[in-house]
Amino acid sequence: MLIALLKTMRPRQWTKNVFVFFAIVFDKQLFHLPAFSRTLAGFGLFCLVSSVVYLVNDIADIEADRQHPIKKKRPLPSGTLPVNVAWAAAVSLMIVALPLAYWLSPGFAAVLFAYLIINLAYSKWLKHVPILDVFIIAAGFVLRVEAGVTLIVVERFSPWLYVVTTLGSLYLGFGKRRAELTLLAKGAGSHRKVLEGYSIPLLDQYITIVSGATILSYALYTFSAPNLPANHSMMLTIPFVAYIIFRYLYLIQMTQDAGAPDEVLLTDRPIQISLALTGLVILAVFYLK
Repeated sequence: MLIALLKTMRPRQWTKNVFVFFAIVFDKQLFHLPAFSRTLAGFGLFCLVSSVVYLVNDIADIEADRQHPIKKKRPLPSGTLPVNVAWAAAVSLMIVALPLAYWLSPGFAAVLFAYLIINLAYSKWLKHVPILDVFIIAAGFVLRVEAGVTLIVVERFSPWLYVVTTLGSLYLGFGKRRAELTLLAKGAGSHRKVLEGYSIPLLDQYITIVSGATILSYALYTFSAPNLPANHSMMLTIPFVAYIIFRYLYLIQMTQDAGAPDEVLLTDRPIQISLALTGLVILAVFYLK
């Protein structure tokens, strides 16, 4: 049962919470130990609250998941994890995480609480509303970035990163919906109600808009942020970022391997290499004099 509970908490999806580190990396404080310690603690608490959301979402979706070709194998729909145990774990995690978040930073606790409320509303109602469902997913990523900002004394963090995060997460969200629609075919609406409000051509238009806007906004960041080198060396990361966007688009259109962005991150080698190279260039630009 403990293993089933851990699976339902989705530790594989904690990779999404690395957005909490955006502030410390892009504000050139990565090697400042107090700031790093606070950000790492915030990352851990965000992981706990994310698991609360996953537990509640799986409880809410248990009947629909039992009809899904893949999700029916999850612990709750398969019966491996009792619903009352999942509820007890969710409440316990909230009781632990929220007071610790307030102790760490009242601002961080407010962001974490907002993330929790928005996602609980998503699990209950908003995930059934086309377009808004993806915007709520994007809001979760923006709140992660904002959480990182509340944990440190920010000096010159560029607002362009909020724009890039919003557009990039919209791109991943619409891409995920497209992959789900392709996988479930004509029965998509019976597995996930919101998919009735989408079509492949419509999602392709959304993806085209936000993918182009993501690349453009990131490019603008690389030469307009106030704390970047005057030689515009951050622009060296643009090809890597563009490749990651194009690679994910290739996966969702040419294969059926891109249902969840976090799973792609953990399994697709070209994207992993591109992310690693992007990270190395960013570190070199910011921290090597």
